[in-house]
Amino acid sequence: MTMPVLPMTGGCRCGAVQFRVTAPPIITSACHCAGCQRMTASAFSLSAAFREGAFVITEGEPVIGGLHGPEARHHHCDHCKSWLFTRWGDMVNLRATMLDDPGWFEPFLETWTRERLPWATTPAQHSFEEFPPMEAFEKLLAAYARHIGRT
Repeated sequence: MTMPVLPMTGGCRCGAVQFRVTAPPIITSACHCAGCQRMTASAFSLSAAFREGAFVITEGEPVIGGLHGPEARHHHCDHCKSWLFTRWGDMVNLRATMLDDPGWFEPFLETWTRERLPWATTPAQHSFEEFPPMEAFEKLLAAYARHIGRT
């Protein structure tokens, strides 16, 4: 897998919200849940997860849309309504296609496959019918680090 050159930059469709990422992702994924299908108007959403400190908004002010909960919040551009990222714990799940150069991206795991559209496939190495159990997450992060040559 080819890793991106850091820092990476990106933004929403209209350019009102811009961001910079200064570290490689801790994992990449595709989510097949019905919610992501509706949010993206596609078969799944694509995410690259980063530790909070590696992600910085450099221009604009995102607004909350989609999930508004205490555990996860979806952030959008207020003007073009692009779904940019989700804050979840100490992670930022960035929609990979919001990067200026998403060509390096490949999902390492896929979630909510029980809601997958019958024709939707990905090259993900790990699949879960729902979200991976929290006790599996550390092993997945370590496997991803090996996969991209960080260990």
